[in-house]
Amino acid sequence: MKHPVKDWFLTTRPWSFPASAMPVLATFAYMAWIASINNFSIDWINGVLAILGIVFFHASGNMISDINDYKKGVDAEHNSDMRPLVNGSFTVSEYKRLSGILFVLGLTVGFIIMCRSCWPLLIAGVAGAVFTVTYSLFKYNALGDLVIFASYALIPIMGTTYAVGYEYYAPALILALPIGLITVAILHVNNTRDIETDGQVGIKTFAMLIGRNASITLYVIEILLPFLLVLVSILFGLLPIYSVITLLALPKAWSNSRIMLSARKKGIENIAPLDEATAQLQLIFSLLLAVSLFLGTWL
Repeated sequence: MKHPVKDWFLTTRPWSFPASAMPVLATFAYMAWIASINNFSIDWINGVLAILGIVFFHASGNMISDINDYKKGVDAEHNSDMRPLVNGSFTVSEYKRLSGILFVLGLTVGFIIMCRSCWPLLIAGVAGAVFTVTYSLFKYNALGDLVIFASYALIPIMGTTYAVGYEYYAPALILALPIGLITVAILHVNNTRDIETDGQVGIKTFAMLIGRNASITLYVIEILLPFLLVLVSILFGLLPIYSVITLLALPKAWSNSRIMLSARKKGIENIAPLDEATAQLQLIFSLLLAVSLFLGTWL
């Protein structure tokens, strides 16, 4: 069966790519700021390649996760947003083929970056690759939130510092909580929506463990706390004053919070679009943070 390129692209869930690309971009900008203060240079080519590589891994991981969810019965006609495997427009073998190609592309880009820097980058690369393939195993055992934080905050942040600066730079972890919390919220809101249906197919998520009301509260904390963390970091000189522009994303975070809180009265169906809306918040917040760091570099 032949499919248009657009349909193949949509199988990768491209709306979620900010969750992987933005942490790398923000770290790239952070390292540029640090380099301008300490008078050393960074590898801009590796920075661009790092964004490309993690998106390849993310796309592959999305497809692998969809395959596992489909086989497990997590995605079915009664509880899915009608992804291509569920509606029959794509087959599992087609998903496997494309996910494999994307995974190899991610490995290839990672190998190029490692050749341009040095072998210790392999530590971050291997960790990211392993989590890409095994994510569903963790997700089904209430560890998905932890793995997402590691895969889309800790690992890419540390990996990017080595890719552009040729050494792991621990102070960059100041970015991990504000960026990582919003990223985890993308998964958490999806799991909160699916608490009942996930339970029916025998999997466990963190949202299921703490219950719906606590999950609603946790989501609000995950998307509002990053703004406070950025302000505290500015106060202690860990981020430039320009990072205050991340507050421009606060109205979006507040709007998402209100939708989530409304689920207590209007029902959980009300939060159906919040996973994409949270990815949009991640894009806006992280892009503003990256811009602020570039401003700190150039001004």
